[in-house]
Amino acid sequence: MVLAAIGEQKNVGMGEIVVAQAPVRLAAVLGSCVGVAMYSPRLRLGGLAHVVLPRANGAVANPGKFADTAVPHLLGLMERKGAVRSELIIKIAGGACMFGKGGPLQIGDANAEVVKEVLQQAGLRIAGQDTGGTQGRRVELDCGTGELHIDCVGMPRKTL
Repeated sequence: MVLAAIGEQKNVGMGEIVVAQAPVRLAAVLGSCVGVAMYSPRLRLGGLAHVVLPRANGAVANPGKFADTAVPHLLGLMERKGAVRSELIIKIAGGACMFGKGGPLQIGDANAEVVKEVLQQAGLRIAGQDTGGTQGRRVELDCGTGELHIDCVGMPRKTL
């Protein structure tokens, strides 16, 4: 876990999980990876996991890398900071098919599917999502508002 300093934008790299409070903004660049954002409005506490692959097979040194380990790990970090599961607002983005349709390299769809499955198993409802497609995204979670801003080349900014 990385704690960002006050007032900055913290970039969340592949396989990383970052938890921070307002006014920090958490940002990631996603292709087939999925960004899982959790937000506690009461605490103005946000967390972002940059999921690279769908499932860990065996022991995991880096829980942020896999959807099935990143979601519970992020949830645990949020709860340790005082967040209550029932108040969390969950948003996800990414999971693009970066190598065209079909073939063995379509990790994006699997990443998004497993993230959704693990969130559901944890009793967490997705409040907003922007997944799939063929373009990468840049996402930014505003820990002050809980807004997830999504930028794609040639498209207007989306806010979830």
